[in-house]
Amino acid sequence: MKTDPPVTALELHPADPLPERTQSYFDLCTEKLGFVPNVLKAYAFDIAKLDAFTALYNDLMLGESGLTKLEREMIAVAVSSINRCWYCQVAHGAAVRTISGDPALGEAMVMNWRVADLDARQTAMLSFAEKVTTESAKITEADRQTLRDAGFSDRDIWDIASVAGFFAMSNRVASAVGMEPNPDYHAEAR
Repeated sequence: MKTDPPVTALELHPADPLPERTQSYFDLCTEKLGFVPNVLKAYAFDIAKLDAFTALYNDLMLGESGLTKLEREMIAVAVSSINRCWYCQVAHGAAVRTISGDPALGEAMVMNWRVADLDARQTAMLSFAEKVTTESAKITEADRQTLRDAGFSDRDIWDIASVAGFFAMSNRVASAVGMEPNPDYHAEAR
Protein backbone atom coordinates (compact mmCIF):
# COMPACT_ATOMS: atom_id res chain seq x y z
CA MET A 1 0.00 0.00 0.00
CA LYS A 2 1.35 3.42 -1.02
CA THR A 3 1.41 6.03 1.72
CA ASP A 4 1.38 9.76 1.11
CA PRO A 5 4.63 11.56 1.88
CA PRO A 6 4.60 13.77 4.98
CA VAL A 7 3.04 17.20 4.48
CA THR A 8 5.18 18.88 7.15
CA ALA A 9 8.07 17.96 9.41
CA LEU A 10 5.69 17.92 12.39
CA GLU A 11 3.75 14.94 13.72
CA LEU A 12 0.31 16.52 13.45
CA HIS A 13 -2.49 14.49 11.94
CA PRO A 14 -5.75 15.61 10.35
CA ALA A 15 -8.90 15.45 12.39
CA ASP A 16 -10.41 12.00 11.94
CA PRO A 17 -12.97 12.04 10.69
CA LEU A 18 -12.92 15.44 9.04
CA PRO A 19 -16.07 17.47 9.63
CA GLU A 20 -18.51 17.10 6.75
CA ARG A 21 -18.00 20.69 5.53
CA THR A 22 -14.20 20.24 5.56
CA GLN A 23 -14.45 16.95 3.67
CA SER A 24 -16.72 18.66 1.13
CA TYR A 25 -14.15 21.45 0.71
CA PHE A 26 -11.37 18.91 0.21
CA ASP A 27 -13.54 17.03 -2.29
CA LEU A 28 -14.10 20.29 -4.19
CA CYS A 29 -10.33 20.88 -4.27
CA THR A 30 -9.81 17.39 -5.66
CA GLU A 31 -12.50 17.98 -8.28
CA LYS A 32 -11.11 21.36 -9.38
CA LEU A 33 -7.34 20.86 -8.89
CA GLY A 34 -6.95 17.10 -8.96
CA PHE A 35 -5.55 17.10 -5.40
CA VAL A 36 -5.90 18.73 -1.98
CA PRO A 37 -3.18 21.35 -1.49
CA ASN A 38 -0.79 20.32 1.26
CA VAL A 39 -1.27 23.63 3.04
CA LEU A 40 -4.88 22.62 3.69
CA LYS A 41 -3.85 19.16 4.83
CA ALA A 42 -1.28 20.76 7.15
CA TYR A 43 -3.92 22.90 8.86
CA ALA A 44 -6.44 20.05 9.09
CA PHE A 45 -5.15 18.96 12.52
CA ASP A 46 -7.08 21.96 13.94
CA ILE A 47 -10.28 22.68 12.05
CA ALA A 48 -10.70 26.13 13.64
CA LYS A 49 -7.24 27.13 12.35
CA LEU A 50 -7.99 25.63 8.94
CA ASP A 51 -11.27 27.55 8.76
CA ALA A 52 -9.58 30.83 9.73
CA PHE A 53 -6.77 30.29 7.22
CA THR A 54 -9.09 29.37 4.34
CA ALA A 55 -11.52 32.20 5.10
CA LEU A 56 -8.77 34.81 4.93
CA TYR A 57 -7.07 33.19 1.94
CA ASN A 58 -10.33 32.92 -0.01
CA ASP A 59 -11.26 36.51 0.77
CA LEU A 60 -7.86 37.92 -0.21
CA MET A 61 -7.19 35.75 -3.24
CA LEU A 62 -10.68 35.09 -4.62
CA GLY A 63 -12.89 37.86 -3.21
CA GLU A 64 -13.93 41.22 -4.63
CA SER A 65 -10.92 43.37 -5.46
CA GLY A 66 -9.62 45.85 -7.99
CA LEU A 67 -6.66 43.51 -8.31
CA THR A 68 -6.87 40.68 -10.80
CA LYS A 69 -6.36 37.08 -9.72
CA LEU A 70 -3.05 37.15 -11.61
CA GLU A 71 -1.91 40.31 -9.81
CA ARG A 72 -2.71 38.74 -6.44
CA GLU A 73 -0.78 35.58 -7.38
CA MET A 74 2.13 37.73 -8.57
CA ILE A 75 2.24 39.39 -5.15
CA ALA A 76 2.15 35.95 -3.50
CA VAL A 77 5.10 34.78 -5.58
CA ALA A 78 7.16 37.96 -5.16
CA VAL A 79 6.72 37.92 -1.38
CA SER A 80 7.38 34.17 -1.20
CA SER A 81 10.51 34.54 -3.30
CA ILE A 82 11.86 37.27 -1.02
CA ASN A 83 11.12 35.04 1.98
CA ARG A 84 12.50 31.94 0.21
CA CYS A 85 9.39 29.93 1.05
CA TRP A 86 9.70 26.66 -0.84
CA TYR A 87 6.02 25.73 -0.57
CA CYS A 88 4.61 29.06 -1.73
CA GLN A 89 7.17 29.61 -4.49
CA VAL A 90 6.23 26.24 -6.00
CA ALA A 91 2.45 26.49 -5.47
CA HIS A 92 1.96 30.12 -6.46
CA GLY A 93 4.59 30.02 -9.20
CA ALA A 94 2.41 27.31 -10.74
CA ALA A 95 -0.65 29.55 -10.32
CA VAL A 96 1.09 32.42 -12.15
CA ARG A 97 2.07 30.05 -14.98
CA THR A 98 -1.49 28.69 -15.21
CA ILE A 99 -3.37 31.98 -15.01
CA SER A 100 -1.03 33.91 -17.29
CA GLY A 101 -0.47 31.06 -19.75
CA ASP A 102 3.18 32.12 -19.66
CA PRO A 103 5.57 29.59 -18.09
CA ALA A 104 8.46 32.06 -18.37
CA LEU A 105 6.57 34.63 -16.29
CA GLY A 106 6.00 32.11 -13.52
CA GLU A 107 9.67 31.17 -13.48
CA ALA A 108 10.86 34.79 -13.53
CA MET A 109 8.51 35.66 -10.69
CA VAL A 110 9.94 32.88 -8.53
CA MET A 111 13.56 33.70 -9.31
CA ASN A 112 13.52 37.50 -9.43
CA TRP A 113 10.33 39.39 -10.25
CA ARG A 114 12.39 42.36 -11.47
CA VAL A 115 13.52 40.44 -14.57
CA ALA A 116 9.95 39.57 -15.58
CA ASP A 117 8.31 41.39 -18.47
CA LEU A 118 5.98 43.59 -16.40
CA ASP A 119 4.10 46.79 -17.10
CA ALA A 120 4.44 49.95 -15.01
CA ARG A 121 1.35 49.09 -12.91
CA GLN A 122 2.65 45.63 -12.01
CA THR A 123 6.12 47.00 -11.26
CA ALA A 124 4.70 49.63 -8.89
CA MET A 125 2.52 46.99 -7.20
CA LEU A 126 5.38 44.54 -6.67
CA SER A 127 7.80 47.26 -5.53
CA PHE A 128 5.27 48.17 -2.84
CA ALA A 129 4.68 44.51 -1.92
CA GLU A 130 8.44 44.06 -1.61
CA LYS A 131 8.68 47.03 0.73
CA VAL A 132 5.77 45.69 2.81
CA THR A 133 7.73 42.43 3.07
CA THR A 134 11.16 43.80 3.88
CA GLU A 135 10.62 47.14 5.60
CA SER A 136 6.97 47.96 6.15
CA ALA A 137 7.72 50.50 8.87
CA LYS A 138 9.44 52.66 6.24
CA ILE A 139 6.40 52.95 3.96
CA THR A 140 5.44 56.58 3.48
CA GLU A 141 2.71 58.53 1.76
CA ALA A 142 5.03 58.80 -1.25
CA ASP A 143 4.93 55.00 -1.61
CA ARG A 144 1.13 55.01 -1.54
CA GLN A 145 1.04 57.93 -3.99
CA THR A 146 3.24 55.99 -6.42
CA LEU A 147 0.55 53.30 -6.45
CA ARG A 148 -2.22 55.86 -6.97
CA ASP A 149 -0.22 57.33 -9.87
CA ALA A 150 -0.02 53.83 -11.37
CA GLY A 151 -3.83 53.58 -11.31
CA PHE A 152 -4.50 51.86 -7.99
CA SER A 153 -7.32 53.01 -5.70
CA ASP A 154 -6.92 53.27 -1.95
CA ARG A 155 -8.91 50.01 -1.66
CA ASP A 156 -6.42 48.39 -4.06
CA ILE A 157 -3.53 49.61 -1.88
CA TRP A 158 -5.22 47.96 1.11
CA ASP A 159 -5.52 44.73 -0.87
CA ILE A 160 -1.87 44.82 -2.01
CA ALA A 161 -0.73 45.32 1.59
CA SER A 162 -3.11 42.61 2.84
CA VAL A 163 -2.01 40.00 0.28
CA ALA A 164 1.66 40.79 0.95
CA GLY A 165 1.11 40.61 4.70
CA PHE A 166 -0.82 37.34 4.49
CA PHE A 167 1.93 35.68 2.49
CA ALA A 168 4.64 37.00 4.79
CA MET A 169 2.85 35.20 7.63
CA SER A 170 2.10 32.08 5.58
CA ASN A 171 5.69 31.89 4.33
CA ARG A 172 7.07 31.94 7.83
CA VAL A 173 4.72 29.23 9.06
CA ALA A 174 5.30 27.02 6.00
CA SER A 175 9.07 27.33 6.27
CA ALA A 176 9.10 26.81 10.04
CA VAL A 177 7.11 23.57 9.85
CA GLY A 178 8.86 22.21 6.76
CA MET A 179 5.74 22.26 4.59
CA GLU A 180 6.22 20.35 1.35
CA PRO A 181 4.54 21.45 -1.89
CA ASN A 182 2.34 18.97 -3.70
CA PRO A 183 4.38 17.30 -6.47
CA ASP A 184 1.53 18.12 -8.90
CA TYR A 185 2.47 21.82 -8.81
CA HIS A 186 5.84 21.20 -10.45
CA ALA A 187 4.32 20.05 -13.75
CA GLU A 188 1.51 22.60 -14.01
CA ALA A 189 1.41 24.88 -17.05
CA ARG A 190 4.77 23.92 -18.48
